[in-house]
Order: sequence, then C-alpha cells, then structure tokens
Amino acid sequence: MKSGFVAVAGRPNVGKSTLVNALAGRKVAIVSDKPQTTRRRIFGIANGDDYQLVLADLPGFQRPRDPLTERMQHTVDASFEDVEAVLFVLSARERIGAGDRFIASRVFSLGVPVVIALNKVDRLKPGHIAEQMNAAARLGEFHALHPVSAKTGDGVDALRDELVALLPEGPLYFPREQRTDLSEEAQISELIREKALWLTRDEVPHAISVEIDEMEDKAIRALLLVETESQKQIVVGKGGAVVREIGTRARPEIEALLGHPVFLELVVKVRPRWRRDEATLDRLGV
Repeated sequence: MKSGFVAVAGRPNVGKSTLVNALAGRKVAIVSDKPQTTRRRIFGIANGDDYQLVLADLPGFQRPRDPLTERMQHTVDASFEDVEAVLFVLSARERIGAGDRFIASRVFSLGVPVVIALNKVDRLKPGHIAEQMNAAARLGEFHALHPVSAKTGDGVDALRDELVALLPEGPLYFPREQRTDLSEEAQISELIREKALWLTRDEVPHAISVEIDEMEDKAIRALLLVETESQKQIVVGKGGAVVREIGTRARPEIEALLGHPVFLELVVKVRPRWRRDEATLDRLGV
C-alpha cells in the first residue's frame, strides 16, 4: 500500500481546485472564476486498489491584506510541512511571470519532488503549449512536467500515476469511501458559497461567506454573510431573485451529497468587517 500527502500550489485562478477534483474523481472543492475561491486547506482523496493519494488543495499565494487573507497565507505556508511532493499548477493560458517565479522559489526549496502541471491546455495550439512548457521548465529543477486539462480530463490519469509513484509505503489515512476531510456541514456551506460567487460581481464575492445556522434531517438554514447593506442588496437581488437562484442551484448538489431531499432556507445578513473579526473566522473554519 502506498500513501501520502501532496501539496497543490499555484497562483489564484490557475485551476488548482478543478484539477484536485479531477484527480480525486469527484467534486471535493468548489470552483469559480473569482480569486480567493479557496479559503481553507481542503484534502481531496484519490483512492486506488493499492494507493491513497491525499491532495492538499490550498488557497492561492497572495500578499495578505486583512486577517482573512493572513490566515489563508498561513494555511499555505503550514501545508508544505510533511508532504511527499508538491504539485505546482500553472495556467497555459497566461504568461508565466513574477508570481509564478515567486512560488517556484518557495516550492523548489522544500527538498521534495516538484511535479509541474501546465493546466488549461485544451483548445490551445501545440506551438503555444510547447512555448509554455519551455517557460515552465525554466522555473526550477522539476521532477516531471505534465500538460493537462482539468476541464476535459486530458492528461489527468498520467499525472495521477506520476504522483502515486512518488508516494512511500504507508497506511490508509482516511476510509476508502471518503473523498474529502470536510464535514457535511462545511461541504454544504461551500456549495452555497460557490453558487453565490458565480452570481455576484465586483467586490461582493470577496465579502461573502456562508455559515450554517441550523441543520436538521431535511431542513437547512444558512446565513450568507456580507459586510455592507449595498452588498446585501446585490446578493438578495430584485424581489429576492439572486438569493433564490443561489438556493435553486445549490439544492440539487446538497441533496446529492446528503442522499435525500432538503428544504433550504437562505438568509442574507450584514456582518460588518467580518473578514477582520477573529471570532467569526474561527467559527467559519478559515
């Protein structure tokens, strides 16, 4: 039996969570086109007949601006301890620049193998992919470099095999049927937040969080937290249209997770400066 932990690093929005979902074989982390979608470390667990690969999906590297982003960056820093390898994710659709080089300086100094995944290669011309692979190869002494598309699945199986080959012999860290370390309550709050991220704009996504207020067998009451009245108006929408659509999109995934129908009540609340409130951040598990 081979088992171990691999940290997944990269800039915000390079597709880390989508790739973790693809490697794990099911959705374990929410995704959106907004930076800061991933706020906590989430383990995505890929199980095979003779291996258990635990992928630590991390927030993107960033310069902390408030207690929330300070905690997010601390999570990133702490998650590099006791890993067998690092999966360094780059976007083939963006120029490999200073942000990537900064992360490279960190991950290549850890003394563990670094596997580079050049993500989002779907619908790109071979010449462009080759140029990006050459640029990625100059970032450091990598163990392997894989062009992949987490969206289509191209190259994902080969990447998984590469990571599994780096694992030592070890125990099962999680039951075989488990795909993430998040509790059901945390998974539900993340699913609701994901839908809110897709339906809001500007600064609002950064100011949204979700807290489960009540959770019974077939009824869930969740609070969508924002920081200002103007943000609340956007999240509620005209006649409640936006918050209603958030619930409509989240409910099927929540029911699939729980295995039964649920009544989902969403309430939008203003909690000023929650991103700077340590007690709220503790409660949200960030």
